[in-house]
Amino acid sequence: MTGKVDILAFGAHADDVEIGMAASIAKWASLGKKVAICDLTEAELSSNGTVENRKIEAKKSAASLGVAERMTLQLPDRGLFMLDEYIRKITGVIRAFKPEVIFAPYHEDRHPDHGNCGRLVEEAFFSAGIRKYVSDPDLPYHKPKHLYFYMVNGSHQPDFIVDVSDYMDKKIESLHAYESQFSDGKNNVSTPLTDGYIETVVSRERLFGKELGVKYAEGFLSKKPLLVNLDVLDL
Repeated sequence: MTGKVDILAFGAHADDVEIGMAASIAKWASLGKKVAICDLTEAELSSNGTVENRKIEAKKSAASLGVAERMTLQLPDRGLFMLDEYIRKITGVIRAFKPEVIFAPYHEDRHPDHGNCGRLVEEAFFSAGIRKYVSDPDLPYHKPKHLYFYMVNGSHQPDFIVDVSDYMDKKIESLHAYESQFSDGKNNVSTPLTDGYIETVVSRERLFGKELGVKYAEGFLSKKPLLVNLDVLDL
C-alpha cells in the first residue's frame, strides 16, 4: 500500500467493483482523484478461470480505469463471515489508505459474498475511526467521511446517481478485461456471467441515466441522509 487515496472501493471478488461503479471510478480518476481498490478474496472458487489469470485481468481492468493501486486481502472465497480477524484486516486497509470516501457492495444481492463484503466493510468503517481499536500497532486511527454502497447483481432504487455518459466505454472496457468471467468460450461452463451479463449491466446504467435525462448513470445507496447545498440545486 502506497499511501493516502481519495476513494477506496472494496469488492468481494475482482470484477465486483467494476460491475458496480467502474465508470464513476474512471470519471473521478480523470478529475485527479486517487482511487484504490481492495478485493477481499482471490475468487478461488469461481466456476471459470484461475486465480492467476484473474489477477492479470484485474490488473488490466484497473489500469484501464486509472486506478492508483489494487490489492487483495486473500480472505476465503465463500467464507466472508463476520469474524473479528477479517474486520481488523479491512480496518487496517482503511487506515493505511486514509480515504475520504469508501464504497462497498450493497447488502441485497443474490451472491452472499457481496452482501457479507458490504457488512464487513461497514464494521471496519466504524472501527477505523476508534482511536483505541487496534488493527495494526503502526497504523493510527482514521475516520473516513462517507460510506456508500454500489450494486453488483440486480437493481435497487438509488439514493444518488452519477452521470457517467462520457465514461461508459471505460466501464465496458474494464469488464471485457475479465474474459475468463464474461466469455462464453468453449472452455467455460455456463454461469449467469457468461449469458449476456455485461449487456444487462449496461442496460441498468442506461435506465438510471434516463432518470436524470442523461445517457448513462451509476446508482449508489447511503444509510445516512445526503447533504445538498442550495447553490447546487437546479431551481
